[in-house]
Amino acid sequence: MNLDFSAEPLFSWYVVLLFISGVAMLGIGSTNFGGLSIGWRIFNVLAGLGFAGYGIYLGFIFEGGEYIIFFKAFILPVVLIVQFVRSLGARNSVRPAPVAGPNQAG
Repeated sequence: MNLDFSAEPLFSWYVVLLFISGVAMLGIGSTNFGGLSIGWRIFNVLAGLGFAGYGIYLGFIFEGGEYIIFFKAFILPVVLIVQFVRSLGARNSVRPAPVAGPNQAG
């Protein structure tokens, strides 16, 4: 395992946060809890797989040298979580119209 918070704290925290971001995005994309469109859900899953996969690679397979720090790995999950929360709010604010009964004029 490549995590050593005393020797390389930036790298270690980057790997941990990258993996957490990926798992969160996978969870949001794989459930239909928030009512996201299928396109947003697919995007969440693909980005989550990429972030979690890169985190696993850096944490367990990477043997040193150069690595790329994607600042999008911290911005994109926030944007997608905000989109998820907004879709929850939009879903809860839409209420079905009452159905007219047989004795009511329509």
